[in-house]
Amino acid sequence: MSTLFESDDLAAGAPRPLADRLRPQTLEDVVGQDHLVGPEGPIGRMVQAGHLSSIVLWGPPGTGKTTTARLLAERVGLKFEQISAIFSGVADLKKVFETARVTRLSGRGTLLFVDEIHRFNKAQQDSFLPVLEDGTITLVGATTENPSFELNAALLSRAQVLVLRRLDDEALEVLLCRAEAFEGRPLPVTGDARAALRAMADGDGRFVLNLAQDLYALNIEEPLGTSELAHAVQRRAPVYDKSGEGHYNLVSALHKSVRGSDPDAALYWFARMLVGGEQPLAILRRLVRMAVEDIGLADPQALSQTLAAKDAYDFLGSPEGELAIAQAVIYVATAPKSNGNYVAFKAAMREAKSTGSIAPPAHILNAPTKTMKELGIGAGYVYDHDTPEGFSGQNYFPEEMGRRQFYAPPDRGFEREINKRLTYWARLRQEKSS
Repeated sequence: MSTLFESDDLAAGAPRPLADRLRPQTLEDVVGQDHLVGPEGPIGRMVQAGHLSSIVLWGPPGTGKTTTARLLAERVGLKFEQISAIFSGVADLKKVFETARVTRLSGRGTLLFVDEIHRFNKAQQDSFLPVLEDGTITLVGATTENPSFELNAALLSRAQVLVLRRLDDEALEVLLCRAEAFEGRPLPVTGDARAALRAMADGDGRFVLNLAQDLYALNIEEPLGTSELAHAVQRRAPVYDKSGEGHYNLVSALHKSVRGSDPDAALYWFARMLVGGEQPLAILRRLVRMAVEDIGLADPQALSQTLAAKDAYDFLGSPEGELAIAQAVIYVATAPKSNGNYVAFKAAMREAKSTGSIAPPAHILNAPTKTMKELGIGAGYVYDHDTPEGFSGQNYFPEEMGRRQFYAPPDRGFEREINKRLTYWARLRQEKSS
């Protein structure tokens, strides 16, 4: 039954965004994803074989997930059905599955594209399993979130996860050229402004085409420079979910840049976190952790520097206090690195859990009562300060356990000096024991 719009042929003439009008018509037209759709990519190989497995497309917005799914259905001859996990429930899924069963009886399969598939709960995700098992549908899910965290293991075991990359500068330029060809006129921007336009898109093809559409709508006579462009269009903040994976990706990048002693990379990721809206105190907490986990006693001042940066930020506030955090970032990145403290503590914890409640040796226990002294508790203890070296060399481990070495500092930074002390004490302990 035709709708009013279809009967009047108004749907075809309805306004459509430029990004929609420029959707690729073939898989070969998809930009920036050659590692997937190219002849050697997993999607390219599926198309060549004429058989499509269920897949989950994981990538940032505007990278072609919906378009790729639609073109795949056309290429392998499947009926294309699309739903969004945001607006669909179990009843909607049952209806789609039943339609797919009917279509299958006519000899044609169904590709079900599920946008934002990570929004489905466990029960909804489980409902896919029977229809995937019997071949009623081929599932193509799309998500911007890490499928490992958001999708059930049972569903993941039946689908191949393919990662779409954010569009690079070259791919965004291809889209701008397509927009110019479609409009029949160049974008009204200078070369520098064109580069700024691509940067504003932040790897999102849909967004760069929307910006181009906005610029064409302004009917500008003279090309805009970079500053004029900033006033003409709204620049969006980089994609950064402070409670999602984007947060943890940048935290990991900052931490590993510090651990890798690269102050320039560390400053970049620190700045990215600030631009994305991360709370400075959250960054400071991470820096304090780096000071004790990755530097430790190789440079004891690292902990003081990070705590001082926290005090300075509390005192100055933003943005002046952020300079103190930057100083701490540089300090921890350039400090000598050691996880000796971290490794020693973990080893001691493992030993403590495995040895139970064995008692300390009697000679290092206090004997506040006469009875305890008569039992020999505390007897034989040597007061270290009474020895010429200030070191008695006695055993402080439980007798049943014997000596253990948890702390083995590397020979760098301040721990080089600690190593000298430990070597000296080990020699004295050997001499006194013999």
